[in-house]
Amino acid sequence: MQEWKGMLKLAKGWAFEAGKEQVRRAQKPMEMSSKSAAIDLVTEMDVWTESFLTKQIRSYYPDHLMKTEESGAYEGDSPYEWVIDPIDGTVNYARGIPFYCISIGLRYKGETVVGVVYAPKLDEMFEVVKGEGAWLNGTHIHTSETKRLDEAVVGSGFPYDKGTTEDNNLPHVQQVVPRLGGFRRTGSAALDLCYVACGRLDASWEIKLHDWDVEAGLLLAAEAGGRTKVSEEEKGLYALAAAPGIYAELDALIKR
Repeated sequence: MQEWKGMLKLAKGWAFEAGKEQVRRAQKPMEMSSKSAAIDLVTEMDVWTESFLTKQIRSYYPDHLMKTEESGAYEGDSPYEWVIDPIDGTVNYARGIPFYCISIGLRYKGETVVGVVYAPKLDEMFEVVKGEGAWLNGTHIHTSETKRLDEAVVGSGFPYDKGTTEDNNLPHVQQVVPRLGGFRRTGSAALDLCYVACGRLDASWEIKLHDWDVEAGLLLAAEAGGRTKVSEEEKGLYALAAAPGIYAELDALIKR
């Protein structure tokens, strides 16, 4: 446990330094290139942030494994594996919308034990160590006490191939949203999970995700008292996090 806390402290420092650079560079024009889908842009900041984080990890823990959004897997000989999303919410970042973040998760023998999600433009640092609760900027956080869907504010999002496939989350949205008190889309799956953890959202679900999108956020939501679900599907992960009072009803509505 003490070792995990030490790793958390390092990860927070790395995320903070990378976040400062993201904010600084956001003031300048950025060179962009297309990813596999037109809406998904890779900026020079994605590449820089990932390189910065992986170099930091290598300098402290040269034997640790790593899994990153841009470069894939880095091999190592250790029970520890870092799972990194350098910018979750790339389109938001490119357009000057503040809902983007750096997400760093750490697995030990396959189980997530440490998580950091830092939203640099908002200067919000979410942190978690398994068994120690969840925190935002040094304050302990907890999921909401909402017990009715018609009073709940719920977040979700849509996959990049939403225009070319029927499995695009729209049927779930059409089924769920009329029963809610409110619906929000931030454009960042990691931040949505953090917002469930601190009670800003009562729940969040999304499909066709990758583990770097949710690695830290799911642990944050669970340690904050929420109920979570993640399942591997043909084209990615399905993830749900919710306040305990609405989890079962929402899960039954989504039916995945």
